[in-house]
Amino acid sequence: MYRHRWIELDQRYFARLFLGLGQGRLRRLSYWVSKSADGPAYALLALWLYWQGDAVALQLVSLLALAFAIELPTYLLLKNLFRRQRPAVALAGQIRAHIEPSDRFSLPSGHTAGAFVLVSVIALYAPIWLPLLLIWGLAVGLSRVLLGVHFPGDILAGMLLGTGSVLLAAFTLS
Repeated sequence: MYRHRWIELDQRYFARLFLGLGQGRLRRLSYWVSKSADGPAYALLALWLYWQGDAVALQLVSLLALAFAIELPTYLLLKNLFRRQRPAVALAGQIRAHIEPSDRFSLPSGHTAGAFVLVSVIALYAPIWLPLLLIWGLAVGLSRVLLGVHFPGDILAGMLLGTGSVLLAAFTLS
């Protein structure tokens, strides 16, 4: 009963956001915000930090690498365990996604999980940047809803996965 209500509520909020905000210029902006959280961007950041060569940058790269090593297999496990249909499939005939997702299932949002790995690492190493990166991380999650490929619950799960992966990695390295 509770699961059904949660799914219904998640779909209702998705519809409000997608139909209310996911159109026109905001949709185009959402595309680029979403792209900013693609995997290669994190690899480039890690390389740049590595080339900085100082001890703090190297610690940050180590934490990022371990957190992503935890996040990625967990993300794949959860996707295949829950097998939640993406909005365009779950709400067939009602909506059409604005982009083609990279895989079949929606829970959790990998883009959001990756973004929150970075947000959480920065929170530990450079908290002065946290407000700006938190806004970016939340915008990544919202962009995935506005593009029609995730429900809000998928975004929340991605936030928890990314943050939890960093906390586990930080505990492991300490």
